[in-house]
Amino acid sequence: MNILNKFKETAVSVFPVMAIVLLLGLTFAPLEKTLLLRFLAGGIFLILGLTIFLLGVDLGIQPMGERSGAALTKKKNLTLLLICAFIIGFIVTAAEPDIQVFGDQVRGVFPFVNKMSLTFVIAFGVGIFILFGLLRTVLNFSLKITLFISYLILFATAAFAPESFIGIGFDSGGATTGPMTVPFIMALGLGVSSVRADSKNSFGLTGISSVGPVMAVLLYSIFLRVSGIFDSNAVFSGVKASEAFVQSGAADGMNAFSRIFGSFGNVFPLVLHEALVSIAPLFVLFVIFQIFLLRMTLRQVIRMVIGFVYAFLGLTVFLTGVNGGFSQAGRALGETLGAKAMNFGGIWYFVLIITGLALGAIIVCAEPAVWVLSEQVEQVSGGTIRRKMLLAFLSVGTAVAIGLAMWRAVSGFNLKWILIPGYIAALLLMIFSPSIFTGIAFDSGGVASGPLTSTFVLSFTIGAASSGNSGSDSFGVIALVAMMPLIAIQLMGILFNKKSAEDTKNV
Repeated sequence: MNILNKFKETAVSVFPVMAIVLLLGLTFAPLEKTLLLRFLAGGIFLILGLTIFLLGVDLGIQPMGERSGAALTKKKNLTLLLICAFIIGFIVTAAEPDIQVFGDQVRGVFPFVNKMSLTFVIAFGVGIFILFGLLRTVLNFSLKITLFISYLILFATAAFAPESFIGIGFDSGGATTGPMTVPFIMALGLGVSSVRADSKNSFGLTGISSVGPVMAVLLYSIFLRVSGIFDSNAVFSGVKASEAFVQSGAADGMNAFSRIFGSFGNVFPLVLHEALVSIAPLFVLFVIFQIFLLRMTLRQVIRMVIGFVYAFLGLTVFLTGVNGGFSQAGRALGETLGAKAMNFGGIWYFVLIITGLALGAIIVCAEPAVWVLSEQVEQVSGGTIRRKMLLAFLSVGTAVAIGLAMWRAVSGFNLKWILIPGYIAALLLMIFSPSIFTGIAFDSGGVASGPLTSTFVLSFTIGAASSGNSGSDSFGVIALVAMMPLIAIQLMGILFNKKSAEDTKNV
C-alpha cells in the first residue's frame, strides 16, 4: 500500500470538514481564535493518525481476521468456531474505547445506570449476534431472512422498553462498531466465507452484530423498569457546552503554544490508555491463535506485529486529534448555532440543518472503518462496485441522518417517528436489492457511526440540543447515522442492478 496515496486520500476527506467549521467559526457562529487554531491542529493529527492506522489494518488486523476465520472453518468444528466467535465479540467490544465513552454519556443522563453492567450487556449482545452471524455464513442461510427476523424481534422488544431509553438502545448499536472492532469482524467474516469459496457472502456480519447490543440494551432497560431501578424522573438535563467545555491551557499569562497545544497534552495519557486497551485484546487473541491455530512463519508474525504497532500508533494520534481539539470545536459550534436557532428561529434553523447536512456528507468519508469497508467491497467485487460510488451514497445517507438529527435537536420530536418508518423502508428494500448490496448496506450502517461521528457529530448535536431540550434528547444521532445507509446503499444496489441489466441487453 502506498502510504503517500493514503495520506492524500484521508487529507481530501478531512479538509472539507475543516473548511466548513472555519467558515462558520469566522462568520455565522464566531468561535474563539484559540479554539479554531486548536481545531486545525486536531485536524492535522487526525489525518496523520488515520493514515498510519489504515496502514496497520492492512498489515496486521485484517490478515489476522481472515486467517483466523479460515483456520477455524477448516477445523470443521462448528462448536469451536461459535465459541471463539462469541469470545472474540465479547472481549473486543468490552474493550472498545467508544463503549467506555458511551457508558459515561448514558450515566450522565441516567445516574441509576451502572456503567460496568451496561458495558457487559452490550458486549454480550455483540458476542451472541456475531455467533449467529457466523452460523448463518457457515449454514449459507439467507442474509435477508436473518436480518428481517432480527429486526422484527428487535422492534417487538422496543415496544416494551422505556420511551427515554429507545435512543440509547439504538445508539449502542453504532457505538460498538469502533475502529478496532469493525476491521476484525469484517475480516473474520471474509475468512470464513473464503473457505466456502463464496467471498461475497462475507458482507452482513457487522450489520448482524450491530443488532445485538441494541436488543441487549433494550432488554436491560426493561429489566431495570421491572425491578424498580429505572426512575424516569432521575434524568439530568446536562450542562451547556460553554460550561462543560474547559479550554485547557487558556489561562492568562500562558504563551500561544501552550494555549493551542495544551489540551492535546492533557488528553494524551487518557487516549494512550484507551488505544492500548482497545488493541491489547486483539493482540492477545493473535498470540493465542498463533500458538494453537495459525502457526504462521516468523516473517508473517513479524509483519503482523508491525501492523499492530502501526494500528496502535495511528489510533493514538487519531484520537488525540479528535479529543484534543476537533470535537471541542464541534460542540462549541453546535451550541452557538443551536442557541441562535432557539432564540431567533427563521434563517438560523435553516443554517443549523444545512450545516448538519454538509458535515454528514463529508465526515463519513473520514471514518477509519468506512475506508476499510470500501476497500474490501472493491476487492471482493473485483472492482465492479467502485469505492467512490459507495462513498457517494454513504455520504448522502449520512447527510440526511445528521440533518434530521439537527432538526430533532432543536424541536425535540419523538425519535420513533423516524426510526420506525426508516427501518420499515430498509426491510422492504431488501426485497428488490441484490443480496450483496443488502449485506454491504447493513455493514455500512455500523461503520458510518465510527469514532469521528461519535465524537465530533455527537458533540455538535449535544451542543445544539443544550440550548433547550433535555439530556435524553441528545441521544439518537448515532442511531440515525446507522439507519440511513441501510436505505441509501440498497437503493444504490437496485440502481446498479438495473444498469447492469441494461448494459447486458445492449451487448
